[in-house]
Amino acid sequence: MSQVAECDAAELHADVRFPGRFQGLADVYAVGRPVYPARLARRVATLLGLDGQHDVLDLGTGPGFLALDFRPFARRVVGVDPEPQMLRVAAAAARAAGVAIELVQGSSSSLGPELGRFRAVTIGRAFHWMDRPRTLATLDTLIEPGGAVVLFADSYPDVPANAWHARFLSVIDRYAGNDPARDVLATAKNHEAVLSVSPFGHLERVAVLEPRTTPIERFVDRALSYGRAWDGRPGPHSEGLARDIRAALQPFAMDGLINEVLEGTALIARRPHEVD
Repeated sequence: MSQVAECDAAELHADVRFPGRFQGLADVYAVGRPVYPARLARRVATLLGLDGQHDVLDLGTGPGFLALDFRPFARRVVGVDPEPQMLRVAAAAARAAGVAIELVQGSSSSLGPELGRFRAVTIGRAFHWMDRPRTLATLDTLIEPGGAVVLFADSYPDVPANAWHARFLSVIDRYAGNDPARDVLATAKNHEAVLSVSPFGHLERVAVLEPRTTPIERFVDRALSYGRAWDGRPGPHSEGLARDIRAALQPFAMDGLINEVLEGTALIARRPHEVD
């Protein structure tokens, strides 16, 4: 139910600073990383007037989480990602859901008018990998009047159900070594500063908290999907990392399941002169 197109390989990684970082991790990323709360996409769709008559671009789509979340509200959804394996997983997810999304192998530097015009451009867990000012300038040419760039993120609030989180991170940090992306990950998180001086300078934030019950093996997959646990590349430590995650989280599990509360956030960036 999806189509996959390719762009010129020379352009593909022009502004991707660590190409191949997620190569080989698509399968564990798809099942380990948490999807965003479904109510979050519905709320954003309402705020942006997505009523099935507009198109959505999901930039850095990965396994297609946001592309699938916004499909019910859009006339057309296009997912763009540099990793063929991520696009393969996204295509499989679309087939399983019985919906049509268009998938394009590309990056923020390969965006062009051939993709169309969009009411919303969604970006989840990917904006820090891009040349952000350049990307926003390009998106200004692709987003229709009244549209927005929407950055999605997730976190774990300090509630009793998330007592496992500190133990989880301690294991990841123990395996983290000389990650070549360490400086980027440390300095490229202040998206508000970049957005505020871009064409999309009006910012609003929406948050939804959602309790979940998750198998402990999905936390193992989540750990394996973190590039910083591999010095930025898949390595030989998977068995040890999996073993240590199970041991660290076992005290929080009941019948192999762990309670967690995920906070999904959407940072909606619009052109100031288009906001009521």
